[in-house]
Amino acid sequence: MFALRDEDAAVDVVQEAMLKIVDRYSDRPASELPMLFAQILRNAIHDHFRRQKTRSTWISYLSSFARNDDDEQGEWDIAETLSEHLPGQATPQQTLEARQDLAAIEEELQRLPPRQREAFLMRYWEGMDIAETAAAMGCTEGSVKTHCSRATHALAAALRARGITL
Repeated sequence: MFALRDEDAAVDVVQEAMLKIVDRYSDRPASELPMLFAQILRNAIHDHFRRQKTRSTWISYLSSFARNDDDEQGEWDIAETLSEHLPGQATPQQTLEARQDLAAIEEELQRLPPRQREAFLMRYWEGMDIAETAAAMGCTEGSVKTHCSRATHALAAALRARGITL
């Protein structure tokens, strides 16, 4: 069994599981609820770790290139912000490679279908949770999960095809 070492995350996962059991299984006999809750809780913990892994992969790679909130240009160009965020000891070769990688990521993000791009950016860039993203997009949580999964797989495949590994 997995252990959540972050108390806030553990409380959130248990709360999510409790809400699911009340929402979906309130009509079941009380004798079935402990077993159902245990399964729902296991699934919620698994989902938490999967989301954390996916989010970490993208955020760790992209977070240093986040848009400055003071930027009033409207459209954000990831490649233009690169020079502000590269380590001070970056060699010209490293700078060039990072700019090329970021340009490729930006291109591939633009190639995603609009709903996938929107869900991906809200979840992994803005850090919104599934419910917030679903409300903002006007769709179900399941749709958000599907859009994010498809976007992540499409981006990973496109970047691998370009020789970029995260």
